[in-house]
Amino acid sequence: MRVVGIMSGTSHDGVDVSVADLSIDEDTVTLTPVGSAEYPIPEALDSRVVDAISGEPLDTLGFCRLDTELGQLYADAAQRAINEIAGSADLIVSHGQTIWHWEELGQTRGSLQIGNPAWIAERTGVPVVSDIRVRDIAAGGNGAPLVSIFDTMLAEGRYDEPVAFLNLGGIANVTIVGGGRTPVAYDLGPANALIDAAVVAFTSGAERYDEDGRRGRAGTVHDRLLSKLLAHDYYGIDPPKTTGKETFGSAYLAETLVGFPDIAVDDVVATLTEQVALIVTAEAEKQGVSRVIASGGGIKNPTLVARMTDRLGSIEYLTTAALGVPPDAKEAYMTALIGFLTVNGLSGTVPSCTGAAHPAILGTLTPGSVDRPFPDLSSSTRVTRLEIRAEGGGHGSA
Repeated sequence: MRVVGIMSGTSHDGVDVSVADLSIDEDTVTLTPVGSAEYPIPEALDSRVVDAISGEPLDTLGFCRLDTELGQLYADAAQRAINEIAGSADLIVSHGQTIWHWEELGQTRGSLQIGNPAWIAERTGVPVVSDIRVRDIAAGGNGAPLVSIFDTMLAEGRYDEPVAFLNLGGIANVTIVGGGRTPVAYDLGPANALIDAAVVAFTSGAERYDEDGRRGRAGTVHDRLLSKLLAHDYYGIDPPKTTGKETFGSAYLAETLVGFPDIAVDDVVATLTEQVALIVTAEAEKQGVSRVIASGGGIKNPTLVARMTDRLGSIEYLTTAALGVPPDAKEAYMTALIGFLTVNGLSGTVPSCTGAAHPAILGTLTPGSVDRPFPDLSSSTRVTRLEIRAEGGGHGSA
């Protein structure tokens, strides 16, 4: 099947779209990347997404508009990807925009992703898998990190020692796998979320992120602020666990900065950057991994990467590019993989990583046009491996 994966993550800095050819042979899924792109989110729409994520009151009309306009945005992105990259598609998988991840006493109770998939199916005529988190939550899991299915299948049979697959999005998450251990996955805490929030707040929105890490590089780490940041209760919770901007967002940053009235923006960004490096390296050391395999927008921040790799010491740092997976498109490829598993009647979760009682087939299927309402469902043997194959037939080797 040729599958289009659509991802709009916690950074909501664009709509990531990846196109992949996927097939099953016995216990192995082969994924051939076809191409990927990032499409912008209009500023006015993004502003309303930010307000919703921050917990600003949203009436029913406002919610309906946001759900509709995001669905239309994803429909436009899917059609562009079909026209510009795919040529045709058998399936589209849309993660949607996370508006709220509801947790109580360390347990996820619900998770809301919006962007109605009917707009995508109507625009493209292609069946759509969406709403891929909630089934895992219903099974007792956290609904995250869903990327753990991609990581564990990709790592199968590759590593004699534990390794960490690290994603640096708005939130940092990690999958620990290999060396004969039962895999675990969890959110570490903020990655880009607080850095972006600080830049936006101090520049009144004139800047939206720390471009090229220049503010973090120019600033000085403020030790007292760093200690306050690292004292958050979340870091003491045992995995599996998950978090989001509900916890580590602009409101939390503003509250944390009370008592630091004269601190410069570059020093705030430098301190937040150091915090990310510290929480990543602390977990890598705690888990005893031999290497960190990174992806996500945070790896484009050279200051963050430099501080992180300096602290990792002898732990090898590389990106998923070494495995044939473009680092900035990995989550969209993950979305495509999950939808492909769904329409083949296969689980898209790893219970030891999400905390669920059992594996689950994820998502809701919206039919395409009348001449192809649903993909053909097939029964397959249990799949455990993911092979990445370049269009020329090569494989990643890390």
